Parts: sequence; structure tokens; C-alpha cells
Amino acid sequence: MQKPLIKNFINNHLLPFDIVFKDQKTPNRELPEHLHDRFELVYVYSGKGTFFLNKMLYEMNEGDLFIIPGNTIHQALPDSESPITATALFFDPQLIGHYSAGDSFTNMQVFERSRKYKSYKLVVPAAMRPMLEEKLKQMHEELEIHEAGFRYAVQLHLNSLLISINRLILKESHHQLASSDVGPSWLLNILQHIDQFHTNQIAGLSYLAKYTSVSAAHLSRAFKQLTGMNITDYVNAKRISTAKELLLTTDLSIETIAHNCGYESLPYFHKLFKKFTGVTPSLYRKKVINESDKPFYGVSSSPDGTKIALLYE
Repeated sequence: MQKPLIKNFINNHLLPFDIVFKDQKTPNRELPEHLHDRFELVYVYSGKGTFFLNKMLYEMNEGDLFIIPGNTIHQALPDSESPITATALFFDPQLIGHYSAGDSFTNMQVFERSRKYKSYKLVVPAAMRPMLEEKLKQMHEELEIHEAGFRYAVQLHLNSLLISINRLILKESHHQLASSDVGPSWLLNILQHIDQFHTNQIAGLSYLAKYTSVSAAHLSRAFKQLTGMNITDYVNAKRISTAKELLLTTDLSIETIAHNCGYESLPYFHKLFKKFTGVTPSLYRKKVINESDKPFYGVSSSPDGTKIALLYE
């Protein structure tokens, strides 16, 4: 059974940040469908391809920026004749700046917006691309050189980049996050249907084929071709992603969470959860909460608005 890969990162609570800089993505080198707890930005310098994100399919072209909240199933599908060159950065939200109570702005707004509207692609205006590319280069160089204060510098560059992205989306309506722009309408309807009802006892392939008025064979083949997964694996991935969120944001018992995510059998839920995450539900909840309790270096503001580095306990 093919299932989404769980991408793991080195747990460095002093700087929970990674970057893959100007990497060339070809079909045989790209990760299969995967998800992870960290938030991610993917910027495309050149090439063509398709990006599968949650229930959406997007074209990948020069200047595209993909905004990926944590625990979102995604996969890049580069064109074999025009490979994608892109930078991907991954970070824990703990790195994002803490601002004064009087300012409602947060750098996580762009991710909150993409999750709320299920829209993950931003076409960066040509005039803004040199600045964005320079910020990515600066973060890469800070991690490579490791000069004094490099952690703080990475935080500053990341927060500055997110401020620019948020301002662009808030200021100019024609630069709003884009909706899906690839795939037949019936397949997009299936993805939307699964997204809405994945925690219910969804009927099998025959029901979904009837729902979209296509044959079961065609539905199965097209879904696999465009998303890289079969329908059962995709539904399970969506359910486990929801379970992870409930484990961290509620005090519900594991049995209740399993039931709320569509699993009547608790042992089966445990088995699937461990396959998708590498750990049991109880260990996942304990591990992530313990990690969040560790001290980390962050960015804050003094009363006069000056940014300062703090060690948060």
C-alpha cells in the first residue's frame, strides 16, 4: 500500500528551521506524497510542473510561491523535459515574531488564510521576485556560514519575508492566493467531497464513481495519475492529519479522536497512525507537547517598537 511519506527534521529547538536551496526537481528525484508538522514555503525559479496540495492541483511556473501549512498532504510533480528549480524552507511557528498586544497582525496570517480558503498558490509579481530571492539566499548563507548570531539573522530574514508576503496579499486584490488551476472538474469535485466528509464513513470507489458520473476504473486511474495516491490511502492520510490536529489542540481521549476521524476500531487506528507518523497517538501527543515546552530563541518588540532577541521559557 502506498501512503504519504512522513518527512522528518532534525529536532533543533534553538532553530527549528531547514532550507533546501535552489534544488532541481525532476520526476525521479522528487519526494512522493508527504506531510510534516512544519510550515513550508516553496518558491519556483524556473521550470514547469504540477503541484498537488491537499485537494488542489496547481501549475508550477517561474515566480510561483506555494504556501503550505503544517500537516498538509502535498507533492511536486515536475515536468520531465523542463525540470523545476526551487527553494523550499521549513519552519516551526515558534520562530515567528511576537508583536505587541496592540497589533493584531501576525506573520502566520498567510498560512491561516491558505488553510481557511484551501488556496495555496501565490504568483509573485516580477518586481518583488529579486527581494524574495535575496531573502532566501541570505537565509541559506546564514545556515551555511554559521557566523555569530546566525540563528537570530535567520529569524529576522524569515519574519521580514513573511511580512512582505502578507502585505502583498492584503494590499493588492489581484495577488490573492490562487484557486486550483489544474485537473478536470469532476476530479476536483471528488477532492472537495473527500475534504469535507473524510471523517465520515465514506462509501467506496463505486459510490464516488457514481457521485461524479464516471466509471470506477477511470476514477481510480485518473485519481492515481494526478495525485500519486489511491483513494483509500488519500482518505486515510486526511484522517490521520485531522487526528494529529485533535491530539494537539484538544483534551479528547484517543478513543474519541479515533471515532471522530471515522475509525470504529481503536487498534486499527493505532496501526494506521503509527504507519503514517512512526509513533503511537499517545507518544505523538506527549512528544510534540514536550518539544513545545522547551526554551527557544524568538523575536519580540520593546515598547518603542525595537525588535529584540529573547529566550522564551
